[in-house]
Amino acid sequence: MIGKIVKGIAGFYYIHTKEDKIYECKAKGAFRLKGIKPLVGDNVDIDVLDEEKKQGNINKVEKRKNSLVRPAVSNVDQALVIFAADKPAPNLNLLDRFLVNMSNEDVEVIICFNKKDIVTSDEMDSLKEVYSKSGYTVICTSALKNEGIEDIKELLKGKTTVLAGPSGVGKSSIINRISPTANMQIGEVSEKIKRGRHTTRHSELFLIDEDTYIMDTPGFSSLNLPNIKKEELANHYFEFEKHEMYCRYQGCVHINEPECGVKDALKKGQISKVRYDNYVLLYNELKEQRRFKKW
Repeated sequence: MIGKIVKGIAGFYYIHTKEDKIYECKAKGAFRLKGIKPLVGDNVDIDVLDEEKKQGNINKVEKRKNSLVRPAVSNVDQALVIFAADKPAPNLNLLDRFLVNMSNEDVEVIICFNKKDIVTSDEMDSLKEVYSKSGYTVICTSALKNEGIEDIKELLKGKTTVLAGPSGVGKSSIINRISPTANMQIGEVSEKIKRGRHTTRHSELFLIDEDTYIMDTPGFSSLNLPNIKKEELANHYFEFEKHEMYCRYQGCVHINEPECGVKDALKKGQISKVRYDNYVLLYNELKEQRRFKKW
């Protein structure tokens, strides 16, 4: 029987089949010997051991279209990353880290800024402009007032989308708006520390329409950069590309070099200072990592 892993907890995997049944399965020991760990999103072949109790074993994990490390999911078409416009204030360095990770995995990203109802329209436009000018699709929503949800639904149609973002940004509330049957637990935002309590502890896949899945993943407050060379980082800042032809030096990394097309574009306001400053921070982080590896 063929199905898809929709949830995995403590060695048990929950498989949704075409017959719209959920089976609780364990992975055979052969997977451990081969170093294969089933992931949410995997298409699998299962043996049913007990039809009444809906229990079985996973025999085979089908070839993956792709797989992500953080979040640990597979077979995704795109990512929808959700940050709050405020409460908590958006950590754009963290957002850029996520974007670099997804770019490295060749996964397209839609950016959603939620809680638009608690900021001014000028603040919302300013935040949106940073990333729309960088080549990303940006949606501004209010889960509380059900604004922008139809725009999200349209972008999800016919695709498997991983939803990610820090805790407390309204991710579960948006899922409930997209698919009320998901019946997600909505976490309160801690007034004391101004960030969310972790309410999603495991990645979970929901079928919300024909051939349309969303993967909810645990909130994150930090992200490591992918294993890339510091010189490769600029490749993941798409807005740099059209200005690089004006750089004097081949292999320009757009930091200390003279006659740099990217830095000229920055001065003219064609590249976001927020994005560029994050680029420099991430570049230096990769540089430090490389230095320590030499020891």
